[in-house]
Amino acid sequence: MRREFLKKGLAVLIPSTLWPGLGRGQTTPAPATRPIPSTGEQLPVVGLGSWITFNVGTDRAARDACTEVMRAFFEAGGRMIDSSPMYGSSQSVIGEGLARIGSAARVFAADKVWIGSGARGPGQIEESRRLWKVSRFDLLQVHNLLAWEEHLPALLAMKAAGRLRYVGITTSEGRRHREIESIMRSQPIDFVQISYNLLDREVEERILPLARERGIAVIANRPFRQGALLRGLQRHPLPPWAAEIGCDGWAQFALKFIVSHPAVTCAIPATSSVAHVRQNMGAALGRQPDAAMRRRMAAHVEAL
Repeated sequence: MRREFLKKGLAVLIPSTLWPGLGRGQTTPAPATRPIPSTGEQLPVVGLGSWITFNVGTDRAARDACTEVMRAFFEAGGRMIDSSPMYGSSQSVIGEGLARIGSAARVFAADKVWIGSGARGPGQIEESRRLWKVSRFDLLQVHNLLAWEEHLPALLAMKAAGRLRYVGITTSEGRRHREIESIMRSQPIDFVQISYNLLDREVEERILPLARERGIAVIANRPFRQGALLRGLQRHPLPPWAAEIGCDGWAQFALKFIVSHPAVTCAIPATSSVAHVRQNMGAALGRQPDAAMRRRMAAHVEAL
């Protein structure tokens, strides 16, 4: 089943849907989705990260702003929100937002275990679940492979017991790719999370092909290099031919490059701006780049 779904290639658009918050008779196009290889469940290709942007502590205005980002994300058809115990107050900010806008049932809740002791993993997971205010997580990942030999069997046992839907591992900034590959080959994981963007493309050589071979979903983190990529690109005009794939700015250009790769299931840009989350979700609409266009996009950015 896993290989069968992966062979479907580019994301498919599902019919327009009426989303909460829109006026009567108004519709917004539903985002492109990709199947999770292990089950075939469809997941929108653009998700929402929470590293730094949702770590706002007790600042009331900032927490309200994060809630509005989440509201706009769901209204645009988004589902996956990704967080971690490493991300400061982000988990509690997500939980508050979900409660305020009533979206706990809609969210695809992706979190991580990030602690050096395997024995303390279950307690950390339960605290994360309490902060999120969800009945269970959809996906739990071993964050940056910390104590993965202890945590991964525990997560797989949770899945077998029906207390978790998917299991994964993560890395970022190109670290520990050899170990990631080894785990992908030897363990029955559903997801792998890696850094992938227009400039960081090492995973194209081995990890993305291996994910397709093994039927493992891929989450792309750091799509904008924490904003540094976009700040550099915005010094240059968007090429006119970007209109061929419906891009109205560099953010959509960068995201469409990522999510059009046939091995990528979802990218998780982080933002504290409603305008930016709407623009990011626009990358899941309209025509997606084919292989030739993706090569042209990468070559253009490399030449800037």
